[in-house]
Amino acid sequence: MRRISAVTLGVAFVAVLAPSAVTPATERVTAERFVLSDRATETYRWAFLRHRAIARTAPSYSAKARTRISFRTPELYRNVVQVLRGVQYEDGTTWIKVRLAILPNGSTGWLPRSALTQFQKVHTRLVISHRTLRATLYKRGRPIFRTIVGVGQSHWPTPRGEFYVREKLSGYWAPTYGPRAFGLNARSAVLTDWPGGGFIGIHGTNQPEILPGRVSHGCVRMRNGPILRLFQLVPLGTPVDIR
Repeated sequence: MRRISAVTLGVAFVAVLAPSAVTPATERVTAERFVLSDRATETYRWAFLRHRAIARTAPSYSAKARTRISFRTPELYRNVVQVLRGVQYEDGTTWIKVRLAILPNGSTGWLPRSALTQFQKVHTRLVISHRTLRATLYKRGRPIFRTIVGVGQSHWPTPRGEFYVREKLSGYWAPTYGPRAFGLNARSAVLTDWPGGGFIGIHGTNQPEILPGRVSHGCVRMRNGPILRLFQLVPLGTPVDIR
């Protein structure tokens, strides 16, 4: 077993991991794997993109490209990825597994560590329930905020799955979206009311009387008071579990 330093990985811990054989290209080499986001400890990490990068299907430059990740989101905010785990090879090369903002939802890919900034850590998680039409924010596993929500209609469904907050937006020109919004990496295969189409967000509303309900084109709607409060409580990179 070999000790690897968290300093080189941008995380605040030192991990001792057993070597395992992997095949990043054509040769078998020793690699060490480590966890970055962990539901058991309610610890999650994220990072900004340093530049445009290609996410691959495996931790190797020879692996097939899955998608290109841009430096900015469609709303021109700095792009954020949730980092899940990583692998470090004997030569020091490190790859990071991240959540992607592509269809099908739940897609992941591998980026070289050099494509990402220093990792940031959060202990919050937002859960949105289709069944109860409620949103609950947890911090270190404890509920600290609840509110009613609106989700997508049957023909414009809000996708279920594990996502994350990749942008926090304010200053909207349209009252339809309320005073604040969160952009997620979740995607819709059908029409959505998120600017630019195709992405799912969480935002306020100018029709609070219709909540709770199945009322949207795919986004999650909240009353304006709660969305303002949530905006203060939820940092970038927070996981969003839509179930």
